[in-house]
Amino acid sequence: MKCFFKYLLSFTFLLLAFGSKAASILIPMDELQKDHLKSYGLAFWVLKQDAEVDWLLNYRGGSFMMLYNKKTEDECKIRGVSYEVISDAKVAEITAQINDPSVNMDLVKLQKAPRMAVYSPKVGVKPQDDAVILVLKYAEIPFDIIYDEEILKGDLNKYDWLHLHHEDFTGQYSKEGRRNTDKFLQTKAIQEALAEKYHFAKVSKMKLAVAQTIRDFCAGGGFLLAMCSGADSFDIALAAAKTDIVDEQYDGDPPDPRAQSKLDFTQTFAFQNFTVTTSLGNNFDGGGRGFGRGGGGGRFSDIDVSGTRHIQQEDDFFTLFDFSAKWDVVPSMLTQDHDRVIKGFMGLATAFNKSKIKSTVTIMGELKSANEARYIHGEYGKGQWTFYGGHDPENYQYNPNEPPTDLSLHPNSPGYRLILNNVLFPAAKKKKLKT
Repeated sequence: MKCFFKYLLSFTFLLLAFGSKAASILIPMDELQKDHLKSYGLAFWVLKQDAEVDWLLNYRGGSFMMLYNKKTEDECKIRGVSYEVISDAKVAEITAQINDPSVNMDLVKLQKAPRMAVYSPKVGVKPQDDAVILVLKYAEIPFDIIYDEEILKGDLNKYDWLHLHHEDFTGQYSKEGRRNTDKFLQTKAIQEALAEKYHFAKVSKMKLAVAQTIRDFCAGGGFLLAMCSGADSFDIALAAAKTDIVDEQYDGDPPDPRAQSKLDFTQTFAFQNFTVTTSLGNNFDGGGRGFGRGGGGGRFSDIDVSGTRHIQQEDDFFTLFDFSAKWDVVPSMLTQDHDRVIKGFMGLATAFNKSKIKSTVTIMGELKSANEARYIHGEYGKGQWTFYGGHDPENYQYNPNEPPTDLSLHPNSPGYRLILNNVLFPAAKKKKLKT
C-alpha cells in the first residue's frame, strides 16, 4: 500500500509539473498593462519573427497571446511590456471562455506583419506633425515614408498598409491663410515643380492622380488609415475630379462657378452630399492658437464640423461602439481598448458631420449629442479604410511650434491605441473577417 501511495504521489507531481508547463505568453491589455502602445510593437515584432499572434478580442482589453519563446520574453522585458507566462491548461481555459457563444469575445489569428508606409512630405515636416509617425516610432514598428513621387512611380504596390498624413488632396495647400510665409512658398514651389515633372497642368490635378492611385490601392486589397484633413480632403478630391474647386490664389485661375453641381459622390469612400468651400483663407470661428481654431488652415467643406462646434474641452469626448466580436470582427478589432470613452482632440478636420456620411459606412466612435462621428470604417473593393478625426490624441489643440508629444508620458493612451489597432488589423487571418 505504501508503494502505491508513493507511486500515486509521484504521478500527481508529474501531472502538476506538466499542467504548469510554460506554454504561452499573454500580453494583457487591460488596466494592468504598463505600456499599451509598446505592446502593439511587441506583437508586431513577433509577427516579424514568422510566428503567429492570437488577438483575444474583448478579453482583458483585447489581449495578445503567443507561444512561449525565451526571445519573446526577453523582448517584453526590454520594451517594458507587462506579460504573463501561462500554462497549456490556462490557454485552454482562456480559449474555452472566448469560444463560449454567450460571451462577446473572439480569437483572431494574426499571421503576417504588414508592409507599412506613411504618406508624408519629406521636406519641412517636424516630428510632431503626424501622430501616426510618433506612435509607430514609439512602438518600434518599422515603416517607410513615401510621398507623391513614389506613388506616381507605382511604389505603393510594395506595401499592404498606408497612412495618410494630414494632407490636402485638393491642391489648396490646406487653404493656408499665411500665403507669404517661407514654408508655404517652399511647399508650393516643390509641389509645382513635381507636377510639371509628371506633366500635370496643376498641382490639384497631380494630387487627384495620387488620390485615385490610393483609391485603386484600396480596391486591390490595401489597408488605409487617414487622419485629420487626410480623410475629408481625400474624398473631396475624388468627388471633384471633373471640376475645379481651387481658388486662383492657389492655382492661377478661379474655381468653376458650377463646381458644387459637378461633384460626383459615387467616387468617394465615406462622404456624400457635402458642400465644398471654394473661397480661400481660414473659415473657422474663433482665434485660437492651433489646428481646429483657425491656426493652421481653412475649411474644405461642411464634412468637418470644426467651424460650427461649440464644445468645451472638458466636455469633448467620444464613445466607442460595442460590436459583436464573433460577428462584427473587423470593427471589433479596430475598437479594442481599455477605455470606451476617448477624450477628444482637434485638428484641421476634427470631427465628421454624421449627416454627410454614407449609410454603408460603419461609425465606430461618436459624440452623439453633437451629431458628429470621430472614428469610421468601410470597405472599398477588396480593401478596407479607416478615417479618424483630429490631429494628436494627447494634444487637445495642436500647435506646430510646440515640442512633439512625449509618448513615454502617455504609454496607456486609449486614443493612440485606436491608431495601433489599424496597424495590426491587416495581419488578421482573412477567413476570420466576417463583415
